[in-house]
Amino acid sequence: MQWEIVVGLEVHVQLSTCSKIFSGASTAFGAAPNTAACAVDLALPGVLPVLNRGAVERAIRLGLAVGGRIRSPSVFARKNYFYPDLPKGYQISQYELPIVEGGSVAIRSGEVDRVIRLVRAHLEEDAGKSLHEDFHGMTGIDLNRAGTPLLEVVSEPDMRSSAEAVSYARTLHALVRWIGICDGNMQEGSFRCDANVSVRPAGSDRLGTRCEIKNLNSFRFLEKAIDYEAGRQMEVLEDGGKILQQTRLYDPDRNETRAMRSKEDAQDYRYFPDPDLLPLEIGEDWIAQVRRDLPELPQQMRQRLERDHGLSAYDAAALTADREMAQYYEAVVARLPDDPKLCANWVMGEVSAHLNGVGKSFDGCPLSPAQLARLLGRIRDDTLSGRMAKDVFGRMWAQAGDDPVAWKDRKEQAGEDLADRIIESQGLRQVSDEGELEGWIDAVIAANARSVEEFRAGKEKAFNALVGQVMKVARGKANPARVNELLKKKLTG
Repeated sequence: MQWEIVVGLEVHVQLSTCSKIFSGASTAFGAAPNTAACAVDLALPGVLPVLNRGAVERAIRLGLAVGGRIRSPSVFARKNYFYPDLPKGYQISQYELPIVEGGSVAIRSGEVDRVIRLVRAHLEEDAGKSLHEDFHGMTGIDLNRAGTPLLEVVSEPDMRSSAEAVSYARTLHALVRWIGICDGNMQEGSFRCDANVSVRPAGSDRLGTRCEIKNLNSFRFLEKAIDYEAGRQMEVLEDGGKILQQTRLYDPDRNETRAMRSKEDAQDYRYFPDPDLLPLEIGEDWIAQVRRDLPELPQQMRQRLERDHGLSAYDAAALTADREMAQYYEAVVARLPDDPKLCANWVMGEVSAHLNGVGKSFDGCPLSPAQLARLLGRIRDDTLSGRMAKDVFGRMWAQAGDDPVAWKDRKEQAGEDLADRIIESQGLRQVSDEGELEGWIDAVIAANARSVEEFRAGKEKAFNALVGQVMKVARGKANPARVNELLKKKLTG
C-alpha cells in the first residue's frame, strides 16, 4: 500500500524577556540549580502571578508577522497535571481563547513552495527540569526554568514529509530570531519542537491516529524522528495492527521512538480559567504600535532582493535566512550597488565559510561591510582576480587574530582601506598589461609545442592546460580573462 505522511508541529518558543512570565525572577541560562526560582515560581502559599508585558508584546509581534488575528480578550487557563517538576500541580497556559489565532508560514522545500497554516499561538509558562543522569537511584529537580515565558506555535497538519517539517521549523526559527522575540538557541532549549505524526493511505482525506514526539531540540533529530515514527506506523498497519495514540520520546542513540505514555486529550487536563489572572485586553493602539516597530520581514525582503537586485530565489532565500546576514549583505551592496550578485556570492561564500569556521555569526564578523566592499571593488576594477581576492581576504581575516572579543576594536582600527594596503604591501596587484601578458604567453607557447598542436587538433583541454601554464609563469598575477583572450587569438590567428 502507498502511504502518505501527515505532520503537524507544536513549537515552544522561549521569549527573550529578562524576567519570567509571572514573576521577576531571571530567565538567564546557566544558573546553579534552583537559584533562579522565586516564591512565585516555587508556588509557595499566598503568592500571585503578575503578567509580564514584554512577553505579551512579543506574542503580538509574532502574530502580526504571520498574519494572525490578535485576540482581545485572551484568557489564561490552568492546565492540570501532576509531575515532579511542576510545582503548582498545574501549568498556566491558554486554551479556548489564545492570544493569536490563525496565520501562516510560507516555506520552500526543495523546489516546491508551500504555505503552512497555523492554528494558534498561545502564551504559557515553562515547567522545571528533571535530572535523571546526575543522581544514582534518584531524580533531581531544577526549577530554574519554571515560569520561563513560552509562546507555543501550533500548526495545522499540513506537512507531508520530514523535509517539509524541517523546512517549516527552520523558517519559523529564522522568523522568531528576525523579529527579536527569541534567541533561537536550541541547545539551551529556547526553541523546541513536538511533532504530531500520523500516516494514511495515499489519496485519503481522513487523518490517521497520531503520535506526538516530544522535545526535539535539533532539526536533524526532528527529521530522523519523523522518518522513524512514520515507518513504524506503516509497519504496524501493514501487519494488521492499530496505532495507539501515544506520547513518544525520540532516542537519537538508537534512532528510534519509544512510548512514554498514552496521549492525553484536552479534557484530561481539566482546563479552567485561572482565577488569579484577569482576561487580557489588548488595545488597537498597542497593536498598531507593535506593527509600526516590526522590521521588514524575511519574505518581503526576499521579494525585494529578487525584484530590485536581480537575485535568484535561492540566493534571496539564503541571504534572508538570518537577519544579521541580510543586514551585512545590504550594507555591502549599498557601497557596491552595480554588482549585487558579486556581493551576494562573497557574503554567502567566503564570509559565511570563515564565520562558520570560528563558530561566529555575522554580528561578530571581524571585517566590516565597508572593508569587504572595498575588496570587491578591486575585483570589479581588475586590480585583483577572484583567486587573488581570496588571498587578500584571508590576509584581512588573519588580522583579526585569535581573540574574537577584540575583533570590533581591530576592525575599526584597520580602516576601510585595509584591502588596498594589503594589495600594495604584498605586491598582489593583477597584471592586465597586454605587453607583459604576451611575453608570458609567447614563452608558454614556445615551451609547449605538443599542447599547441593538440589544441589546434580540437582538444579543448589542451587550451586549459596552456592557460594554467601561463598563470604558473605569472605566479597567479595575470588577468585570467585577458590571458584567455590573448592566448586564443595567438593560437587561432
